[in-house]
Parts: sequence; structure tokens; C-alpha cells
Amino acid sequence: MPLHLKTGGRPAAGLTAAAALLLTLSACSSGSTTGTAPSTAAAGLPSSHVHGLSVNPETDQVLLATHEGLFDVTKPPGTRIGDTNDLMGFTAAADQGVFYASGHPGPGSDLPNPMGLIRSVDGGKTWEQLSRQGESDFHALATARSGIVAYDGTLQTSPDGKTWSPVTAEFVPAVLAGSPETNTVLATTRDGLQRSTDGGKTWELNTAAPIIQFVAFASGTEVFGVEPGGSVHYSADAGGTWTQTGRIDGQVQAITALKKTTGKPWIWAATTEGLVVSDDGGVLFRAPDAAR
Repeated sequence: MPLHLKTGGRPAAGLTAAAALLLTLSACSSGSTTGTAPSTAAAGLPSSHVHGLSVNPETDQVLLATHEGLFDVTKPPGTRIGDTNDLMGFTAAADQGVFYASGHPGPGSDLPNPMGLIRSVDGGKTWEQLSRQGESDFHALATARSGIVAYDGTLQTSPDGKTWSPVTAEFVPAVLAGSPETNTVLATTRDGLQRSTDGGKTWELNTAAPIIQFVAFASGTEVFGVEPGGSVHYSADAGGTWTQTGRIDGQVQAITALKKTTGKPWIWAATTEGLVVSDDGGVLFRAPDAAR
């Protein structure tokens, strides 16, 4: 049955953890490593700071966006794709191999700091500058059917990644999530889950939702969220109502979800313990090799 939690009944621990995430996001700065991954990397992951996770539905290629660049971790220990730019914000577009990102240039890069919005059309090997170079470090990015939603201290929307319109919003998103199939966009905040049905232009707090720290669309309607403590929740109506499914051990850094042609959606999570995946709709999580 759906899980309904009123704002007043939300645990203080959840609020504290979500607030800590926001402080972590604002405190992150540009990465400084080159070559091999730092020794503080999570077990099985090439970086200790993961800000984005994407899986190709056709090839099952798993990509991590980190402080040290973009990594293919389909097979451990992972291989860097492209340069060492600090990808603070990262999201996949509708077309395979197309990504949007933001953050700070890595060592030897000629990109401005901050990078503004950049785009790759070759799976992350090369990036082109789209807009707001030297102006915006988008810590949160999402794609919707109508365009891009991003946060750099101001919530903004763009139909093409080049022209932007500010949005009146009295919240700070930790994570933005959307799907090219729909104009519903979700934002996790310290006060609860914000929901937009018009591509990020207007928002409403979903008081029936649990306190979610990470959220990802598996399709236009199916969504997964993770609480600060690791509890996993599923929504079949684009974030309207939620049901608790399972739990992820270790501190989660990023998640993504994917609707397969058969069976339940798959969910991947990058944690401080390494990469885990669920092939049963978020009930059980295991190492990727064990799930295939």
C-alpha cells in the first residue's frame, strides 16, 4: 500500500541527513586528481565523489560522473572517458550517448570556470559549450520533455540548453529528476519532495511523500526514491504516491533506474561500499555481476 507521511511526522534524522547533503553539495569544489583514481575511492568505484549515474538501456553500459571525470564502470575497476572535468551536475538526454553536464574544468582543460552547461553527443568523449560559461555551476540537472531544468543557486528552465528562464521557487533542490517522456520533474529538498508537472515552471510540495534524498525515473511514470537512511521507495504515478520496497546498505551517492522490456525496473546505486543493482524493482540489491 502507498506510504503516506505527513510533514509533521517526518523523522528528524531524515531532515538532518537531507540538510547535510545540501551542505555537501554547496561545499564541493573542483577536483584536483589526474591519472589513477584517488585512494579514497569507494570499494570498486574509481572515485570517492560520485555526482551522477547513467545506464545505457541498449548496451547496459554503466557511467559514473565524478570529480575526476566520467568513468565507464561496466567492468571494474572502470575506465575514464574523455578528460578530467569535475562533473558536479550530470544528466542523460533522450538520445543515446547524449549527456548534459556542468561543474569545473579539470587540469589542462581550456573550458571556463565554472563550465556552465556543456553537452556531449559522443558518450562523453568530447564536450561542447552551450551556455552560461563562466557563470553557472549547475549542481542539479534534469531533462524533461520540454527541455532542461537546472539549479545554480537559482532554479532555471531551458528549452534548448542555450536560453534560460528563472523559476520562482522557495526551495534548494539536492537532486532534480525528470524523463524525456514527460514534463513531470521531481526535486528532493530538506523539507520534502517537490513536484512539477509543467517542466519545472511551477512546483508543489508533496506532503504525502517520504523524505527522499535521491530520486530517478525508470520511465515516464515509474520512479524510485531513496531516503537518507537507505530505504527505497517506488512510485507508479510519477511521484504522486509511494510504496516502500527495499533498502540499500552504505551511503548512497547517486542512483539511476531503467525500465527493461520485460520484468520489473532495474535500479543502480553508487554507494560508499561500491556499485549495487536491483533487478526486482528495488527489493533486493547486489553486486552488478550477480544481478546479470
